[in-house]
Amino acid sequence: MADDVTGLSDKALSILAFAAYHRLVSGERVTAVIRRDGAGHEADPEGVTELESRGLVTAGATEIDLGEAAQQTVETMVAALRREVGR
Repeated sequence: MADDVTGLSDKALSILAFAAYHRLVSGERVTAVIRRDGAGHEADPEGVTELESRGLVTAGATEIDLGEAAQQTVETMVAALRREVGR
């Protein structure tokens, strides 16, 4: 089941959506996102566990490293957003 992105929960998708936000803001491919920022913001723990169990990410205490499939999924999400707004 490694690298499987089908049927992800909203909690898991929220982490990839956060990466997509950073992709749009920076204009660069995102390889990691913050898990806990020390100011009260935290990625959903169930979403992190789901992404880890599928082999999509590796999560440390403060950062989530996106694997290749997760990075590609973020790129796909960004492309879909751009298509949907008629860009």
